[in-house]
Amino acid sequence: MTEIIAEYWKAYLEEHPEAADLYDSAWAFADNDRLADELLALVLEGVKTGTAMNYELNEVRGLPLPFIGGHSIILDSQGMPRGIIRTTKCEVVPFHEVTAEFAYSEGEDDRTLESWRYHHEAYFTREMKAYKMAFDPGMRVVCENFELVYRK
Repeated sequence: MTEIIAEYWKAYLEEHPEAADLYDSAWAFADNDRLADELLALVLEGVKTGTAMNYELNEVRGLPLPFIGGHSIILDSQGMPRGIIRTTKCEVVPFHEVTAEFAYSEGEDDRTLESWRYHHEAYFTREMKAYKMAFDPGMRVVCENFELVYRK
């Protein structure tokens, strides 16, 4: 954990010492700076309360799944901490079974399932290409819901 991120977490713990053992990770949304900052803004505005990850790529990268009650520090495109979220729900489902309710919680585009599928297929395809993997509508997706619990 970098010093800036550690200080951010420490400031949160001063107000919420009960969260000391609930740190999950620090990360930014998306695969490019523009989108990372756009999605962060939606979180900070209270619009975005969900995010999706490719289950298989999480495994390849050795990343743990989010856990209910886990806290993540959300970074901007420059790696600066901008907020802390707490996971409220996490489930793994096939891409083609992601619900309209979950798509809406992501807060992106027009918030419809059709738009979510279109943009996430493109995103997952880009992401998987680097690992010589192909998109599959049956692939598993980690659907995480969260609440913003801290920002400074």
